[in-house]
Amino acid sequence: MTKPLLQVEDLRVTFRIPPASAWPWARPRALQAVGGVGFTLMPGETLGVVGESGCGKSTLARALIGLAPGQGRAVWEDGVDLLGLSPRQMMRYRADIQMVFQDPLASLDPRMTVGQIIAEPLVTHRKGLSGAEVKARVQQMMERVGLLPNQINRYPHEFSGGQCQRIGIARALIVEPRLIICDEPVSALDVSIQAQVINLLIRLQRELGLALVFIAHDLSVVKHISDRVMVLYLGKVMEIAASAELYARPQHPYTQALLSAVPVPDPAFEAEKVVVPLNGDLPSPLAPPSGCVFRTRCPRAQARCAAEVPVLSAAQHQVACHFPGPLSAEEIARARQEPAA
Repeated sequence: MTKPLLQVEDLRVTFRIPPASAWPWARPRALQAVGGVGFTLMPGETLGVVGESGCGKSTLARALIGLAPGQGRAVWEDGVDLLGLSPRQMMRYRADIQMVFQDPLASLDPRMTVGQIIAEPLVTHRKGLSGAEVKARVQQMMERVGLLPNQINRYPHEFSGGQCQRIGIARALIVEPRLIICDEPVSALDVSIQAQVINLLIRLQRELGLALVFIAHDLSVVKHISDRVMVLYLGKVMEIAASAELYARPQHPYTQALLSAVPVPDPAFEAEKVVVPLNGDLPSPLAPPSGCVFRTRCPRAQARCAAEVPVLSAAQHQVACHFPGPLSAEEIARARQEPAA
């Protein structure tokens, strides 16, 4: 049986916020950006992570690579808990876990040439290579991601957004990682360029056997690239399932609301589609609701939802809801008439 590449258990990220008042006895507040997230990632698998802005997707990604203070467990394939490592100890795993950031231009140093940017991980993690070997590998990787090798001495501002993201992908791949975390890598790009970058990632994943954690707002993109999908809300997991299963039979009311908002390029289907309303705004993570964090916007919320925190089920299609299942027409109609309690 294949061992998981990464097994995350009860991952929490809490930030200390200055007191709301200036009185010396006022205490700092705790903001829990990620609250007890757990998942298993197999070699070569793509896990899509979706949710509204502010639900903890990017913080989760940063915690996995040590850029945010995470608590819990993130066990690598060799049994080592990455969250328990010091920065010096983590250096051993830096080459295996790379990241592609959301803003392609802002993630590149404007003072460095493209060749220097892509070569930087090699210089850090493959110190035995000569300068000629580094340059040869950089040019090969540029060609592999769709860039011209003779552009090696150009600077990031001379490239388009899509080309800058290809540079970021080349930089992540140059050290032959096992896992790449993609933090909304196509959200700043045009639709046509998005498709090119997504297809590039899929092709490279198949060729190199990469595992991906793919974070995005666009559920159509996530469906196209992901093997499994994890839905986050206010730092907690609402639902995890195989991509085809989750899109065909969503069980959590939040997942149903997200999927019903996805536009479909078919006027007849779009006209007949039942839209699940999502009333209100995302609550403040400084004062999350009791019980189920989604209950203040849920059309199915009951007294139990305020009293008990739902536990993520152990089934293959995991859902954290006291009353899972498709919403009825009456529940949807009621939610349209008045906001959730």
